[in-house]
Amino acid sequence: MRVLVVGSGGVGSAFVAIASRREAYEHITVADIDLERAEAAVDTAEGGDDGRRIRAAQVDASDSTAVAALATEARADVVLNACDPWLNPSIFEAAFHAGCHYVDMAMNTSVPHPTEPYAKVGRRLGDAQFAQSPAWKNRGLMALVGMGVEPGFSDVAARYAADHLFSRIDEIGVRDGADLVVEGYDFAPTFSIWTTIEECLNPPVIYERDRGWFTTEPFSEPEMFTFPEGIGAIQCVNVEHEEVILIPRWIDVERVTFKYGLGRDFIQVLKTLDKLDLVSTEPVEVRGVKVSPRDVVAAALPDPATLGEHMTGRTCAGTWVRGLSPDGEPREVYVYHLVDNAWSMREFGHQAVVWQTAVMPAVAIELMGTGVWRRPGVVGPEALPSEPFLELLDQHGCEWEWAEYRDRAPLAAS
Repeated sequence: MRVLVVGSGGVGSAFVAIASRREAYEHITVADIDLERAEAAVDTAEGGDDGRRIRAAQVDASDSTAVAALATEARADVVLNACDPWLNPSIFEAAFHAGCHYVDMAMNTSVPHPTEPYAKVGRRLGDAQFAQSPAWKNRGLMALVGMGVEPGFSDVAARYAADHLFSRIDEIGVRDGADLVVEGYDFAPTFSIWTTIEECLNPPVIYERDRGWFTTEPFSEPEMFTFPEGIGAIQCVNVEHEEVILIPRWIDVERVTFKYGLGRDFIQVLKTLDKLDLVSTEPVEVRGVKVSPRDVVAAALPDPATLGEHMTGRTCAGTWVRGLSPDGEPREVYVYHLVDNAWSMREFGHQAVVWQTAVMPAVAIELMGTGVWRRPGVVGPEALPSEPFLELLDQHGCEWEWAEYRDRAPLAAS
């Protein structure tokens, strides 16, 4: 496969480090508006052949024409969008016009309901992308949306549980938690603060079969969820996330939620930023310069990609499923992927959160190249078979697992 990676931040550069080790990747072009940052990503790759197999390029991701031209020049089979989701429309359009398949890790952003934002959905995550599915299908192109770790692995986990572990599913809840510590910082998000603000402060979406999709207040429905392998019990709260939109499209389920284990201090910081209107993306003028408050916040915080040497602990992403087993007995299961920061730094030189996000599209694109994952149109990960994905994921050195649960906690080993 020949791949154009648009964006060489933490996840984009981690993808290059991962994919460069796989023979399935014939050529990788990694592009960024900052050429030096793209070149730094190339420097982390293996088997670059002095630019013949892996090369850097400069592109403005907001310029659809420029991205399409670069994809054509690179003879890309797939365009991987490794940018913040506000850039999705231009990259999505560019891939289509260049005749490339497309993969992103977060779908197009939502717009809250104009009068009842905490009760009704407005424009949902990814609505604009799914509206283009017939056009992609007619051209035989695949746009795989939401293919990071969450969304992404979490959706594959839901597919696996539906196909192998349950005869009926009453509830699917994606749950994300960690015991990561970043030394020397009072507040240092381990992922893009732009995206974190977007998903945590937008009205969270919930799906119920009888009601469809609806919204609540941010950080609603707190619950204690016990994460496996000693991470332990963490309070998790509702946030807006793609899985709630994607999973009901392809899996028969009564209820779907997404909850983060954010922690009280993290939530308080987000609420303070919101109260001060520092989460706005609308530019304001400061001493003759126009800049958005959210961009200022992002610039003031440490780059998540640089935090690896200061981090200790593990991050866990997974999907909790409740229903009936194939034998008709009540069952709870948590299908998860856990990454130790010390391992990802030692093996790949990238911190755990960005490595875990980047490895998932690396697996997916390899499956697209073999034709095992190929379905024209705009699709989510749960529309595709889970088994080949999970088998290939294990080859990257950090295996997925599943555990029996009861009351949102692992069953004690017998």
